[in-house]
Amino acid sequence: MSAFEFFFSFYGLLLGLSVAVIATGLATAIQHRRKIRIGWLTPMLALFVALDIASFWDSAWVNFRDLPFSYGMLVIGLVITLVYFIAASLVFPHEIEDGASLDDHFWANKTVVLMLTAVANALLVVAAIIVNFNKPGGALLIGGYLATLAFYLVLVVPAAIAERPRLFATMIGLHMAVYVVLAIASLLAPELMAAGLPTEPAATTEPAAGAALPPGRPAA
Repeated sequence: MSAFEFFFSFYGLLLGLSVAVIATGLATAIQHRRKIRIGWLTPMLALFVALDIASFWDSAWVNFRDLPFSYGMLVIGLVITLVYFIAASLVFPHEIEDGASLDDHFWANKTVVLMLTAVANALLVVAAIIVNFNKPGGALLIGGYLATLAFYLVLVVPAAIAERPRLFATMIGLHMAVYVVLAIASLLAPELMAAGLPTEPAATTEPAAGAALPPGRPAA
């Protein structure tokens, strides 16, 4: 088992528990659908958090796969994933009461959930900056992470403080659309998505002519 595999087993376990909490809450709500009003706000929030968790798994692979194992990595992963687990735990109510509406729970907890996801994303960007600071092309990569975080906050913070369902749906719906587009693009053209990822010098191969090849393209 490599250092990253050991770290990722811990990191992935905690993120997996976050997904399990959301799935359990949704299943419980569906089970009691005759007794409560589910609505669309809580399921939309749950879907956004689930997609965001998937992006965390992807970010861990991109940023941490080449690092040597350390206790500090575990602590960083623990802090980030615990913040996310708390956010995921608040998406659905822990107890279902007859005649209740999930909309009431949504408006009581939506701000906390989204602010916690924003904190988790900010912590991940800080970790990514530290990891990539001295890498070749690190400045460009860091700039991209900061721009991505700014885009995230521009959409998520207004949704977190929104008091109107339409504003929340617009902001979160736009961000989910971005996630879906990225997911489809990574399936249809994985080599193009990988081209934007940093590579270590040791992993770079040169053809006989001395010209670098795009990632994923075999030498002639």
